[in-house]
Amino acid sequence: MISDYKLNETYKNASFSVNLSRNVTWDSIRVLSIFDLLTESEFGHVILSNGSDLAPALSPDLAPSPASNDSRDKEGKFGPFRVPTMLDNCKILSNDYRIRWSLSVERDFIDIGLEAAIAIQNYMAFGWSDQKASSEDGSALGVCPDTIYEGSDPVGLVNNTKLIYGHRKDGVSFIRYRRPVVSVDTKYDLPVNYTENMTVIWALGLMRPPDTFRPYYSPQNHGGPMSVTYGHLVLNVSEQVNECLGPLDAADKEDQDLIIADANKPLVVTTGPAVHYPNPPNPSKVLYINKKEAPVLKVERGVPVRFSVQAGHDVALYITTDLIGGNATSRNKTETIYAGGPEAEGVLASPMELIWEPDRNTPDQVYYQSLYQKKMGWRVQVVDGGLSDMYNNSVLLDDQQVTFFWTLSKDSISIAARGEKKSGYIAIGFGTGMVSSYAYVGWVDDTGKGHVSSYWIDGRDASRVHPTNENLTNTRCKSENGIITFEFIRPLKPCSHNNRVECKNIIDPTTPLKVIWALGAKWSDEHLNEKNMHSETSHRPIRVLLMGGSAEAEQDLRPVLAVHGFMMFLSWGILLPGGILAARYLKHVKGDGCARGLLILLLGLLFAVAELRGLYISSAHVKLGLAAIFLACVQPVNASMRPKKSANGEEVSSKRHLWEYFHFIVGRSAIIVGIAALFSGMKHLGDRYGDENVHGYIWALILWFVIGTMIVMYLEYQEKQRRRGRVFGRSNWVLGNLEEEDSNDLLSPARASSQKDKQHSGLMEVQLEPLNR
Repeated sequence: MISDYKLNETYKNASFSVNLSRNVTWDSIRVLSIFDLLTESEFGHVILSNGSDLAPALSPDLAPSPASNDSRDKEGKFGPFRVPTMLDNCKILSNDYRIRWSLSVERDFIDIGLEAAIAIQNYMAFGWSDQKASSEDGSALGVCPDTIYEGSDPVGLVNNTKLIYGHRKDGVSFIRYRRPVVSVDTKYDLPVNYTENMTVIWALGLMRPPDTFRPYYSPQNHGGPMSVTYGHLVLNVSEQVNECLGPLDAADKEDQDLIIADANKPLVVTTGPAVHYPNPPNPSKVLYINKKEAPVLKVERGVPVRFSVQAGHDVALYITTDLIGGNATSRNKTETIYAGGPEAEGVLASPMELIWEPDRNTPDQVYYQSLYQKKMGWRVQVVDGGLSDMYNNSVLLDDQQVTFFWTLSKDSISIAARGEKKSGYIAIGFGTGMVSSYAYVGWVDDTGKGHVSSYWIDGRDASRVHPTNENLTNTRCKSENGIITFEFIRPLKPCSHNNRVECKNIIDPTTPLKVIWALGAKWSDEHLNEKNMHSETSHRPIRVLLMGGSAEAEQDLRPVLAVHGFMMFLSWGILLPGGILAARYLKHVKGDGCARGLLILLLGLLFAVAELRGLYISSAHVKLGLAAIFLACVQPVNASMRPKKSANGEEVSSKRHLWEYFHFIVGRSAIIVGIAALFSGMKHLGDRYGDENVHGYIWALILWFVIGTMIVMYLEYQEKQRRRGRVFGRSNWVLGNLEEEDSNDLLSPARASSQKDKQHSGLMEVQLEPLNR
């Protein structure tokens, strides 16, 4: 290190001063480089032939004029060493195209550098335009060589343009050529007046390959929008221009050393001499893959990669997050190793096979390196493969419009959803319907950025969609030709805070997960309105068996629930209340209404359990129903344990009193809880299926029980009147039984009186005894 100056910011065509350390002088420096200690990477260097060359190369105050910066002029004068890509001026033509130039010392020729981030089959065009000339002369149309116009005329064969240098690297093409300022070809070559503003034109386009009619490459029409694939501007080449901040970076580095892994073919790993290692400095021996020196390796998540390691026993291959390799732990650094290790070594005669399968948790970039020596390997690009390769299970949801993917882990689940048709967003929900469901929505905004968010939905309009704070990780969302795909990882048990709604969204792998879906045109993470509502949705949920890796459609249980509800209404609404009324007001009727009601009640329960494939005590309706059935079953047991009634004139026993109170409380409680179960069942039906008739059913049920209550009130009034009459009549009796018979008809007192009259009209034996002896 020659200076303690810290390069800890972003530099774009910046100039700054660096102070040398006290023990360093310029005359002792032969190579000056920028180096990163953390990654042991060099970002470029300058070779200094001797100390006298340094000052004009680095000091702007002593720099020569632009004209003397030519790499080799006619007189053989040399300035500081310059690579062919360095020119004095640079102007941006478009985001992917730049023009560089330098004038010679005598101003008799100009060097021009064209630099563009284009495909390898594309061309770069640049030239001066004569605005006064005609666009065509009728003999040819388009961009053509001079020979097209002049044929075999020697003048037409003049080519005053000389290629100086050219290269293509990482998706960027660079061409440097030289042309005279004033050409001898005055007919077709426009002279350049370097002191004036002149119009220049440029274009980028696709080359047409040779054919039988044209035995040479020729440029096709550039097409595309102006200022992107073609344009024009006014340029004065004598003015100093430097608009280029940093190098061009191509999005598609198609021509770099790239190897795409194939699951069916192993990648042969060997070693060889370092010639063009991409991350200098490096050892003399580096890794080769399929005979390419340290290439970029491209793999897909979910697709196994097979390595045939033949690099020698002293080179152990491993996949790591460390850029340098060579066992980061030995440098007190941390790294994550995904495959390989000390055992991943072999030779040509006995290669070792290493299999590595990247998953969706593998970072987008890792490195293949040697475990024993640093910087022998290079980068691994990890890209998304097919979702079926990345996930262990997948099923088509209802109507086959959305595919659901998942992979279970110990405490989490990885989930993906892909629409099978074009849409603006895709949503999946856990529940039987969008209402009362936990939903996950994936969409791509106007800037092309993907989003995945979680929601709790408790209604049918936009205001009832509430964002939640679920712990979603590794979220991704993309759109390819309008097909939306999103992914995320979530814990099986979201959180331990039960006061938050998302904490109740627990996934039990042993229980079928009910999944629904929806598609829509546009989504937003804020200010939702009716336009964000779905345009298509599933008609029924799919029961996904997470452990089994399969799914089945959930049946429409409304007919089943209708039968279950009718049977329960028949029991709780007619037979059981009727049995109670008969026991109280129609004692002479020996009916079995309560027994039949209890039988239908149990049949209704078994019917629902069988169709639902189990008894799930989760909803209020189920809890109320089971409580009511339990109380109803207690009553016949209680009746069988009824103590005997005391004889006439005897005091009622405490056991009889206790039994009567218990029988009264349990019976009335069973009816009340049963009626509550009926109403909760109606509400459950509406929440589950959104049936529009549920409210009508509820009002009809209310009316039924109001009528029943009015009948009971009337009967109770009649009972009180009858009792009052009986008390008045008994006041004149001297002999007789004052206690009520169990067989008294409390609903028809007249009929009961006639029966008593018949009993009293018979003969009676009495024994008289004197009062005083």
